[in-house]
Amino acid sequence: MSTLKVAIICGGISSEHEISCVSAGGVLIGLDSSKYTAILIGITKAGRWVLLPNDYSLEISGGKLPTVDENAPVVVADIHGFFVAGKALDIDVVFPVLHGPYGEDGTIQGLLEIANLPYVGSGVLASAVAMDKSFAKPIFEAAGMHVADGIVITSMDKHVAIDDLAYPVFVKPARGGSSRGTHKVKSVEGLNAALKDAFLYDHKVMIEQAVNGREIECAVLESDGVISASVVGEIVIDSKFEFYDFEAKYLDGATSVKIPADIPPAAAEEIRQKAVQAFKALGCSGLARCDFFYTDKGEIIINEINTMPGFTGTSMYPKLWAASGIDYTKLISALIETALLRTNGVLGN
Repeated sequence: MSTLKVAIICGGISSEHEISCVSAGGVLIGLDSSKYTAILIGITKAGRWVLLPNDYSLEISGGKLPTVDENAPVVVADIHGFFVAGKALDIDVVFPVLHGPYGEDGTIQGLLEIANLPYVGSGVLASAVAMDKSFAKPIFEAAGMHVADGIVITSMDKHVAIDDLAYPVFVKPARGGSSRGTHKVKSVEGLNAALKDAFLYDHKVMIEQAVNGREIECAVLESDGVISASVVGEIVIDSKFEFYDFEAKYLDGATSVKIPADIPPAAAEEIRQKAVQAFKALGCSGLARCDFFYTDKGEIIINEINTMPGFTGTSMYPKLWAASGIDYTKLISALIETALLRTNGVLGN
C-alpha cells in the first residue's frame, strides 16, 4: 500500500523559529510511517525554503535551540506545488508546524489554499484572528466569555494612558507568541522599557490587567467531523519566575504540568465547554490549545487560543490528549485525516 506524502514545514522568519523546529522534530518522530512518508521542509530565518534530511537535528541540545540550515537545497514553493531542482515533490498534505507571524497567522495558509493543498490546522481567517489577540478578545466577549481588561496601543501612539488599569499589568505584542516580548510590569517606571521591548516584536501591543489566577489549558481536536475537548491541565510555575515566560516555557525546566488540573469538576467541565465555544467562535479547524485563568473566586477568564500550539511529545497539547486517551501518533494521524477533508478552506473542497 502506498503512503501519503506529508510535508512537515518548520522554522520560519518569526521569533519562534527555533520552537517551530523543535515541534517539527516531534511530529517527524511521531508520524505513523505505515501510513505516511515525511518530507521535511525548512524555512530559514532569511525566508528561504529548503529541503532537510529526515535525520536533521531538531532537538534542544545542551541548551542550544535548533535552526534551519541556510545552505540546504532550495525548495521552490508556488501555487503549482513544491519543487526541488525542477522536480515536483508531489505533496499530498501539509503539516505546517509553524508558530507565530508568517506561519500561524493565515499567511502560509493562504498560499496553501491557492495551491489547493490540504493542510493541518485552521484556515486563513481563523489563523489571523487567533494570532492577533486584540481581535480575538472582542470575539470571545461577544460569545459570552470573560477576558482580561486592557487597552491596545501602536508604536505611533505618543501618549499611553492606563488610568483604568491598576498595576501590575502585562505588556505583550498583540501578534506574538511563546511569551517573546512579554513583560509583567509592577509600576509606571517599568512601563516604557517593557513597551520598547514589546515593540521589537510587533508595532501593536496590548496592555492588560494582570489576572491573579491559576493557568489552566485545554486542548481541542476536530476529528471525524466532531469537535472535542481534552481533560484540562494546569501549568505550575516555579516561584522564581514572575510568569510563564519564554525561559520558563522552554529553557529552564522550571515548570511542571498537572493533568488533570486540581480544580472542581464543575469548573473543569465549564472550561472544556468554553474551549470548544472559543474554537467555534473563531471558526478554527483541526486543533487548538485554549488557555484560561481560573481565579480564587472561581472566575474563568480566557487568555488566548493557539491554532498551532507547541507540538513535541512533551508539549501541553499532546500531553492533554494522551491523558484523554489519544496517544501522540494517533493524534497526528487524526489531524492529517481531518486536513484531507478540507474543513479549513473557504470552499471546503
